[in-house]
Amino acid sequence: MKNLLYEQVARIGKSLSSPKRLELVELLAQGEKSVETLATEASIDMRLASAHLRALREARLVETRRDGKYIYYRLSGPDVAQLWVVLREAAEEHLVELRVALEQMTAQPDTLVSESRETLLEKARQGEIVVIDVRPANEYDVGHLPFARSLPLDELEKRLADLPADRTIVAYCRGPFCLMSEEAVQLLRARGFTAQKISDGVSEWAACGLPLETPGK
Repeated sequence: MKNLLYEQVARIGKSLSSPKRLELVELLAQGEKSVETLATEASIDMRLASAHLRALREARLVETRRDGKYIYYRLSGPDVAQLWVVLREAAEEHLVELRVALEQMTAQPDTLVSESRETLLEKARQGEIVVIDVRPANEYDVGHLPFARSLPLDELEKRLADLPADRTIVAYCRGPFCLMSEEAVQLLRARGFTAQKISDGVSEWAACGLPLETPGK
């Protein structure tokens, strides 16, 4: 019986033992997506995406719904997104290789906001800074940081006039492994804005018990 108990828990570990499956979990933490969208965003073909998603479904980490000929996936609960955050943070704490890789992802160390999440939230509430969510708009609509504006990366250059020139712009995207906020900061700085980023995505924010804004709330 004891072996059976460990075996059942090990099903979760086995399902997350693939780098691409971890990436799919992170993508699904942003909201429900079709297989086609997941394959495109994870840069894999449809057949491989379906196989990875099947493994996650067998471990009950994701659920599906069908709409016509399309199949949509979503995480089976917010605890799955939190599991991804805890796993990533443990890896960052114990694996120096991961810390080095994360440091190399940031072109300039001063692009990262050094203030606490609570201080950042208060500054956004007071209008001292402008927080922008550079993820696709449909991900913003599922849930976003309080007081954040939706300004998808692919629209940013065309919408610079929407941003105040006299305040710091703080960008965020899907989390520490996402490069969209880094690209946004570099673009904004090149256009004369004072810009920084936070490494948090909505999953990291929620895992710390901080509020998110969601439709109807």
